[in-house]
Amino acid sequence: MLTGNALRDQLRKYAELAVKVGVNLQPGQHLVIGYGIRQVLPEHVEFARMLTEVGYEAGAKFVHVDWGDEWWVRETILRGDLETFKSRARHQVEWVQRLADEGAVYLALPATDPDLFAGIDPKQVTAFLNAQAEIFRPFNDKRTNDEYAWSLMSAPTQAWADKVFPELPPEHRLDALWNDILICSRADGPDPVGAWREHLENLKKRAQWLTDLRIHRLHYRAPGTDLTVELPETHYWAAASNQTPQGVAFVANIPTEEVYTVPLREGVEGTVSSTMPLNHNGSLIEGIRLRFEKGKIVEATADRGENALRHIVETDEGSRYLGEISLVPVDSPIFQRGRLFYNTLFDENASCHLAIGNAYPLIEGGHDLDRAAWRAAGLNQSLVHVDFMVGSDRMDIDAETRSGETVPIFRSGRWAESV
Repeated sequence: MLTGNALRDQLRKYAELAVKVGVNLQPGQHLVIGYGIRQVLPEHVEFARMLTEVGYEAGAKFVHVDWGDEWWVRETILRGDLETFKSRARHQVEWVQRLADEGAVYLALPATDPDLFAGIDPKQVTAFLNAQAEIFRPFNDKRTNDEYAWSLMSAPTQAWADKVFPELPPEHRLDALWNDILICSRADGPDPVGAWREHLENLKKRAQWLTDLRIHRLHYRAPGTDLTVELPETHYWAAASNQTPQGVAFVANIPTEEVYTVPLREGVEGTVSSTMPLNHNGSLIEGIRLRFEKGKIVEATADRGENALRHIVETDEGSRYLGEISLVPVDSPIFQRGRLFYNTLFDENASCHLAIGNAYPLIEGGHDLDRAAWRAAGLNQSLVHVDFMVGSDRMDIDAETRSGETVPIFRSGRWAESV
């Protein structure tokens, strides 16, 4: 395990990965680190300084670090005035949108204490967070549309490390989580930037193979899961690297092990069971079971956290439909770590997953579609986009192509064919 100066040296390489591959900062651009609810936490001072240094070395016009405190978020949700919270969010979104209009790139470091909202009514948490999400919706719609470069990666906090490594002495947990983040992010070697370029090429080949199959529907089979998912006729599969309208490639999630696409809004039938717990807004939801008819969630239960699940599903009309399907083999370095990270950025890259809510416009011409035309194109819209994990080493997936051929996609949680 890396510690001390060796860990700091590797974190410098991780910071370079964030700037050069994650947001792919171009000379003269603003670099915004933290925004909205994803402000930079006090525990990330040292890493934020590394990112600032690397950003300026890469030619940033200005590096903005938006500092925050998650305990303030908790106490404000518990005791604060909702209307004032909304007013503050409107002020924040004006700032981030103005910078986006000037060509800024955005980097966030999601690392929330998994138990941050323990003891608070999930309805109250949802009211505040959804209010902010509604205010940020126009900005986030542009993010979903890849109109500017953005990336999510992470850095640990003590509370998060305590949750993931309760078996270790407290003084060792933070370094242990840093080491796992580096391993899972493929940033533990001598040249993370070079390793990521190779990784991205492999994921792109897999996405192209799936696109070329011209899949009509997928059939998932596993214990507790028998699900068919129809895909839009002009869908395509994406992987890791996105592109701005100016042709600049960026990586929205570090780590990422997925290839993903969009389901037809009303084309999902059957049942699915989660294979990993979901930590959402401070609530742990385990044993999720969903039943779909004509794309709509008609039954939603959970062994634990069912009330929190209900708040997700009942957010709006679109939160009863899926917006993304993602394929991740159990060869993933995150799956191989064999632990729950209580952080969706990592946990979703351990396993095949589905997303309740808002879609990515992964159809031909989808990024040029006005939001009013999404429904007719079979794309779902929602205020939320919540990934939950369904893959395991007991999952098989078959594809029915538009020519009527059946092609094995996954066997026992792994790709059935090499590319």
